[in-house]
This record gives sequence, structure tokens and C-alpha cells, in this order.
Amino acid sequence: MSYILGIDTSNYTTSMALCSSDGRIISNQKMLLPVKEGERGLRQSDAVFAHTVNLPKVAEMLGKADICAVGYSAFPRDNEGSYMPCFLCGKAYAESLSALLDIPCVAFSHQRGHIRAALYSSEAEHLLGSEYLAFHLSGGTTEVLHVKNGGIELIGGTNDLTAGQAIDRIGVMMGLAFPCGAELEKLAELGSANKCKISVKGYECNMSGLENLASRMYKDGASKEDVAAFTMDFVLRTLDKMTENLLCDYPGLPLVYSGGVMSNKRIKNYFKEKYGAYFAEPAFSSDNAAGTALLAYDKLKDELFR
Repeated sequence: MSYILGIDTSNYTTSMALCSSDGRIISNQKMLLPVKEGERGLRQSDAVFAHTVNLPKVAEMLGKADICAVGYSAFPRDNEGSYMPCFLCGKAYAESLSALLDIPCVAFSHQRGHIRAALYSSEAEHLLGSEYLAFHLSGGTTEVLHVKNGGIELIGGTNDLTAGQAIDRIGVMMGLAFPCGAELEKLAELGSANKCKISVKGYECNMSGLENLASRMYKDGASKEDVAAFTMDFVLRTLDKMTENLLCDYPGLPLVYSGGVMSNKRIKNYFKEKYGAYFAEPAFSSDNAAGTALLAYDKLKDELFR
């Protein structure tokens, strides 16, 4: 059997995935890029070097496969001028395979891959080609998107820090390993959240206040558990208010949430219950190449699998 290979080289994860001829992901492999203890991220030059080291290792994790096409993430978003050097690693790898094997090679945005993976893993593929609203929240992105007729329009998001940046900065401040989302979530389950005013206007928010408030709490003696609970509650209430405002102007449209921040169980359960929203499963929520493989499948299936 032949498979479509997906490749994604984001700022923090090297990913590859295989999609079968019936549109199923049969392998979804990834490897985090190493971040030094106490650091809050990577320089692009370090990310490029780490991907160069990781790509053969992740390919080995996939195992032997008959590859008939390659899809890859070429840039962060569909917006004109969107660019990050780390995506050049996936581009070089994909285009080299395409030339050597004489197979099709197609490029997509990292963000579009996130949304496609969310539709796949939440059993919402019936939304493909329709109109819906999407949130993309990760270490580098907090954006509100209007998806219609295959196009992605940016209509809102953060004015300063992303939700993922705030979470990671607060976690590193408390001595957690980067990226901090999963560990902060575990701590939050054991803590109590103090309520404070959030900053939301329409579909836009400000997250820098969260970092400042959490830092002050911790310095004043609050436990890690309480700081973590406060952090996650702040993010949840911010997203909730943005979603309420969004649905006032786009009533009845389905909601899709993607990105690593949205793998948080409390946030996921809250929004699924209140809004009937679609959420990617954790393996398809954090950075992955499954969405890219699926996008290539959507584009090439009639040509490859008649």
C-alpha cells in the first residue's frame, strides 16, 4: 500500500505522519526540539539545527513505507508574507524526497494543518468545505479565524502575548520544564483560582497582564498549584468571553479549537459542554504533521487513489 507523507518543522517540534489511501492517519510521530533548562524558547538558528538532527530520527520512527506523495508546512499562516526559517527544514526534506522519488509535493501553512488535524481527530470532517469559526492557540499563536470557501480569514486574537507564551513564561518562572503546559495543567488540578478582571474587547484580548499577575502572586508566597489554577482559569475565561462575543456576530456557526493550549482537559470539557465545540485529541492538538498529510490527501486523492 502507498502512503502520503506529511512533514512539519515548527518552532518546537519535528513531526512526520503517514496517511493511507482511505484518508486515515496510520502513524503520527514527533520529537520535541531541546530547550535548555530555564530558557523560555529557541532562537530560529537553534531550531533549524535541531530539525536537521531530528528529521532522520523521526523518519526512522515512522518505519519503512511506500511513499507516493509528500505534503509539508512551508510557513506559519496563510497570510501574505508569513515566514519562519524553521519551516525551510521541512521544505528541503520534502522537495528532496519529491525529486528523488519522482512524486508530487505540495505545500501548506502550519496553521491550516492544525485546523485539518482538529477536524480529523474530532470527527468533524463533515465541516470540510463549509463555514465555521476556528481558534488556534499554541506557543506562538492566539488567533481567531473565520473559515469559509476554503479560505482562512484572521478576525481576532491577542494584542500582546499568546496564551502559550504566558503559560510557558509562568511555568519557567516556577521552575517547570519548557514547554510547561502539561505540567502546569497537573498543578492546576490541585490548586484554587482567585478571580481577577480579564482584558477582552470583541474578538481581541491581552495576555501580558496574566504573566504580571501570576508573577506577583508567586513572589507574594502563593503556591505553584494556586498560581497554575489562576493561570488556566484566566485563559479559560478570556477564551470564553471572546467566544461569546464571536457568536453574537456569527450565530450558529460551528466552533473548532486547535493548537497545543487546547489540549487542556478543563478547557476542552468546558467548551464542549457549553458550545458543542470540536476539539482535536491531544496527539493531534499539539504540533503535528498529521494535518499536513491529510491536506495533501485532500488535494491529491483523486489523482493518486482512483
